[in-house]
Amino acid sequence: MEFIGTQPIYLQIVDLIAENILSRKWVEGERLASVRELAIQIEVNPNTVLRSFTYLQNRNVIFNKRGIGYFVAESAYEVLLNIKRTEFIKKNAPQFFRTMDLLDIKISELNRLYTLYKKEHHS
Repeated sequence: MEFIGTQPIYLQIVDLIAENILSRKWVEGERLASVRELAIQIEVNPNTVLRSFTYLQNRNVIFNKRGIGYFVAESAYEVLLNIKRTEFIKKNAPQFFRTMDLLDIKISELNRLYTLYKKEHHS
């Protein structure tokens, strides 16, 4: 995993886990790699992974079965969808709309491009 310097590493790991859940690669009830396994896999300190897991556990995205490991929570998809939508609307959408306005990009053009994107990536 390549990390971006502007965002804390533990939050980048949170985003990686969130993306896997939102894309349905990881489903409710599925066991996650252990803290140590994931730390080795992505080449970070186990404490950083533990911080990511704690962050997600505090938001009811994952849960810990003592002695067994961490699992994707039943409501993980809905919780993450809500968090990520709110985040996108507050952080990304205003800049996106500003850029659209500056470049005179119309909603109809975006609809066309989005339809093409969906065909290419979800067929």
